[in-house]
Amino acid sequence: MRSMSFAVVRELVLPNGRRADVVGLSPSGAIWIVEVKSCVDDFRVDQKWPEYMEFADALFFAVSPQFPQELLPAETGLMLADRYGGEIVREAPEERLAAARRKAMTLRFARAAAFSLQMLADPDIERA
Repeated sequence: MRSMSFAVVRELVLPNGRRADVVGLSPSGAIWIVEVKSCVDDFRVDQKWPEYMEFADALFFAVSPQFPQELLPAETGLMLADRYGGEIVREAPEERLAAARRKAMTLRFARAAAFSLQMLADPDIERA
């Protein structure tokens, strides 16, 4: 995502209490959520992904090239990734967030990014 100029926050807690693996914010303000699946069992056990869709313009799964892609839902995008990088192999359908939800998510993203930087500078700071 960084190669596409997205700023990225990992493990962002969403307003519904769910935790998104990766949230990206594009230069134009688009918000993407990427759900990372390490194996088929991880995908089958964790079926919370539909609850992420209302907080992003697009939802992707990121899996290894060996993952059976036919298991992944067609209403999401697909990224193939390994430890060296990744690429989008199926674009996600885009459903633009309402303005109020976009503002709330952008603020949540900004605060999480700022807290991450603060913790790097001073690990003793409590996260609020």
